[in-house]
Amino acid sequence: MPVELSDTLVIGISATALFDLSEADRKFKEKLKSDPDSAIDEYRKYMLEKENDTLEAGTGMPLVKALLNLNTFLTDPSEAPIVEVVVISRNSPETGFRVLKEIRRRKLPITRSAFLAGEKSSSYLEAFYVDLFLTTNEEDAQDVIDSKVCASALVKAPPKDVHSLDEKQVRFAFDADAVLFNEASEIVNQTEGLGKFWSTEDEDQDIPLLEGPYANLLKKLSKVQERLPGRIEYSPVKLVIMTARNSPAEMRVIKTLRAWNVYIDQAFFLGGLEKSRFLKAFKPHIFFDDQDSHLDPAALDIPCAKVLYPSNSPLKKLIEDRAMKQNHKED
Repeated sequence: MPVELSDTLVIGISATALFDLSEADRKFKEKLKSDPDSAIDEYRKYMLEKENDTLEAGTGMPLVKALLNLNTFLTDPSEAPIVEVVVISRNSPETGFRVLKEIRRRKLPITRSAFLAGEKSSSYLEAFYVDLFLTTNEEDAQDVIDSKVCASALVKAPPKDVHSLDEKQVRFAFDADAVLFNEASEIVNQTEGLGKFWSTEDEDQDIPLLEGPYANLLKKLSKVQERLPGRIEYSPVKLVIMTARNSPAEMRVIKTLRAWNVYIDQAFFLGGLEKSRFLKAFKPHIFFDDQDSHLDPAALDIPCAKVLYPSNSPLKKLIEDRAMKQNHKED
């Protein structure tokens, strides 16, 4: 009988997001530049030589461990799991053997995986019912965002203390515009200024914001909260919005979440204050944002992941054009 995962939160993760394989990746890229014809053979040789060496935790490890712990709340073994984690790697089965050994060494309850020998991971996400895909490969992350199959993000390097987060809860922190919500409001901000953005958001506060790339993930997490025992206010799944919005643009956010029937534990309307200060205090297992200026300072202390814009995004083109003009000025 086929396995049914429609009520299960499915996280797809690359081997390089789950474990720190930066050294192997660096050696492969160096060889690819100096001697492309032998790069794959040299990478295979390196991974086989290191097969019995342990791997350090990657950026996604705290999130994965905390999420998998949610399955301990199940009382009926016949129920679908609350969370499923699938490793989807561009390694071949041979070079990926080290990853499988590390999963077993750490006793992680991950039973499904795919090793694709260089093929795009994005091609198989729908088949695995993936709701969120975390990767260090920008091409894969971009393909997923463009396909709209699921939420996807490009993880930053692991924080300096990746082991310090509480595994009895799982904490998600999200930016708002162009992440949970679509980019229309941010385009107003970028093109017409903050004053116009404030007035528009205040006037339209009773009109729910359109869904962004992470809306479906947020709704799925809300369903996970409902499956867990106890009142939602005491759920081990904590959902937080950390946004540069402030009054009078905040009401529309709360009213949109009500329209989506999603419960958010905390919301921070920061009005330009540095997000990393608040994220360091909140200690999420992962923070999703679309701007490196917010992610890079926070990534020193907490796991962070960048939400890429779709290739045909007007906001993406706007920001790229602005950066190009700035570069011309500096030249």
